[in-house]
Amino acid sequence: MNRNIFIFLLVFLPCCLSAQPVRERILLDEGWQFALGNASDPAKDFGCGTEYFNYLTKAASIHNAGPYSMKFDASGWKKVNLPHDWVVDLPFDASASHSHGYKKVGYQYPETSVGWYRKLFSVPQSDRGRHLYLQFDGIFRDARIWVNGFYLGHEPSGYATQTYDITEYLNYGGDNLITVRADATLEEGWFYEGAGIYRHVWLHKTAPLHVAPFGTFVYTTSADICEEALVHVETTVANSGLLPTADYRLRHTLLTTAGKPLAQTEVRGKGLLAKEEHSTEASLHISAAARGREKNEDYHLWSPDAPYLYTMQTEVYCGDSLVDRYSTPFGLRHVRFDADRGFILNGRALKLKGVNMHQDHPGVGVGIPDALQAYRLRQLKAFGCNAYRSSHNPMTPEMLDACDSLGILVIEENRLTGVNREHIRLLDRMIKRDRNHPSVILWSVGNEEWGIEWKESGTRIAASMREYCHRLDPTRPMTVASSGGPAILLPADVAGYNYILQNPVEQHRKDYPARCALGSEETSGCGTRGVYFDLPAFSGRMVAHNRKPNGPDSLLNCIERGWKFYDGRPYLAGLFYWTGFDYRGEPNPMKFPATGSQFGILDYCGFPKDEAFYLKAWWTDEPVLHLLPHWNLRGHEGDSIDIWAYSNCDEVELAVNGRNLGRKPMPENGHLSWKAVYHPGALKATGYRSGKRVLVRKVETAGEPARILLEADRTVIKADNRDVAVVRIELRDKKKHFVPDACDELTLTVSGPVRIIGVGNGDPAYRDTERPADADARTCRVKTFNGLAQVLLQSTGKAGEATLTAGSEACPESFLVLKLQE
Repeated sequence: MNRNIFIFLLVFLPCCLSAQPVRERILLDEGWQFALGNASDPAKDFGCGTEYFNYLTKAASIHNAGPYSMKFDASGWKKVNLPHDWVVDLPFDASASHSHGYKKVGYQYPETSVGWYRKLFSVPQSDRGRHLYLQFDGIFRDARIWVNGFYLGHEPSGYATQTYDITEYLNYGGDNLITVRADATLEEGWFYEGAGIYRHVWLHKTAPLHVAPFGTFVYTTSADICEEALVHVETTVANSGLLPTADYRLRHTLLTTAGKPLAQTEVRGKGLLAKEEHSTEASLHISAAARGREKNEDYHLWSPDAPYLYTMQTEVYCGDSLVDRYSTPFGLRHVRFDADRGFILNGRALKLKGVNMHQDHPGVGVGIPDALQAYRLRQLKAFGCNAYRSSHNPMTPEMLDACDSLGILVIEENRLTGVNREHIRLLDRMIKRDRNHPSVILWSVGNEEWGIEWKESGTRIAASMREYCHRLDPTRPMTVASSGGPAILLPADVAGYNYILQNPVEQHRKDYPARCALGSEETSGCGTRGVYFDLPAFSGRMVAHNRKPNGPDSLLNCIERGWKFYDGRPYLAGLFYWTGFDYRGEPNPMKFPATGSQFGILDYCGFPKDEAFYLKAWWTDEPVLHLLPHWNLRGHEGDSIDIWAYSNCDEVELAVNGRNLGRKPMPENGHLSWKAVYHPGALKATGYRSGKRVLVRKVETAGEPARILLEADRTVIKADNRDVAVVRIELRDKKKHFVPDACDELTLTVSGPVRIIGVGNGDPAYRDTERPADADARTCRVKTFNGLAQVLLQSTGKAGEATLTAGSEACPESFLVLKLQE
């Protein structure tokens, strides 16, 4: 044999003849150990870094004895599954951080601000020769990572996805140890951020020749997207091995949701040296017409009303051997912003009806399970929301997956504004990770950067970040949100106005007629669900700002004022209310014992406030007729009461305790009001369209709680140890009327293959225990707030039936049955 041919085969056979599965992606969320460390005393922090040869001095020194060592005894540590937020279990304190919801975490509390995690996992001998890497989707905060005592690296940001090559550090055929130290001493935002490994952890196994992490970019630039699409695929392939490879080739296949191939193309890549990467470009064509004018039934555009997803399957071949298969979900859609028509999707103007959102929920904090992420989006979409601004950090990947599948348009926001390596590497990670999501329509590079909004430096910084955005993703525009400073908006592709009371929007229209713009924040004016009269400051609750004047400009009807302003100006793309859900932290204008913001259109649990029905009336085509306040106004007998109706009927007629107060025409994007003297009884409203009665709503004074109604968002969930059912608990009287002022304590018990992972009630001053201390506990207590509470039930990995039982001293026990299926 020719010597050169022999050398060629010797070098390239390991790549081409691998018998391993082409790619594995393994979720590592189960079976972690957790313990609190100490931010100020290394001795109390399990001796971290105190060894003579510490983890920075030597690689996996045999002298190390900290939690990153196999020798360390963690038998007393708590068992947890991910996602996990340890701050949920910490107490509240009036001296703790206002912006983070008065939880005892941060620089004042070193003993509760560091958390350690350990997990053992096995790697078979058959994986030797493959490429293995870990992916952490989010650790709050200041995370350090080890595997088998080898220090992998450090990530200061709590919102950055991290990947680590662990191929060389593993014990093949035995146990391996992952150790994570998270330090939440320093806040990264000014809202509740929790602490811990609050997003998923993955183990990836590939051949040495493989598609790099987040290595595909699938997009279309077709302006005539309704007729045809030219789909571009950019792919980065890595050779992580120690030997060079022969030329590789890629086969890209466009698949329907059902897995049917629609188009295919191949592209050849070059031979790669060890540790080298290479990028290729390819294109596939798909048309709306199958033959002649006949419609292609497999051609679907992605939109909020029809969020159809395709998959681009990328296969890597070395010679004739398939060595990797990488799937990229994406959607066919074309987005642009126009200075006169606003937001254009697939050639049609669409008004953005959006909300700002933080990521936290009662019972689980920021460690939100995937099913709960989707539940929160469904609650928003139910009242007509079609857009979501991730304020003020990159989103959890599974949340973006849910936006893709449910049809929610997204502004995704970078955490920190700047142009140095620390800033751009985070911007780079966000965009490369998320640029295949059809839901993402804008990259935001900052929010209310008061130090630079009015300065020329703000213009320069925003301009530089815009260019980085365009280089990473030339298909989407960039935005920045200003609280009023004009300088930072000058370079933006789309200007973000935070509040029309702070930004002279109409003057900007005159000064910058070519500017594209939207309302990145607008006040909802909401308060505490079910509260209609002023309460003492120590209650932690407040009346909605929509119901009373505030300040010289008067914030009366401010949710209405915002929508009227943006809906009445076609050149504005839409608005994003502050906020969709209440969130923990930043309880302005309240202070402790209020622990969360009350400006959500839905409360902390996702129960709708009155203002949600205003938006549902004008954001949906569904007939709406909602009355407020409720008619359980104890202590206000004989008082004059403003009664409001939110509706999209042409006219509404109101009767109070049998007395007709008249029929009034509904103003566009408005509401109606009447005055009446309160006495227990009933409100009855009748809605008319084109002179015909279409809706009747009745609100009666309810009696004492006597019944418990349990309703789950789904009665069948997966038996996968992850899926979650969200259960609404509602108190009713003997006549089955909702009791809107009931605050009763309930005992909750579960049986069967589920566990309680959290409870809440939407009260912004709620400070009771939010989840059982023992993850295997079968019972807990929750207090209803204004008639409602919520419990989160998670499967334990076994199929069968599970039962939730709820009872109180006043109400007999009520039952809910869930089915868990494989």
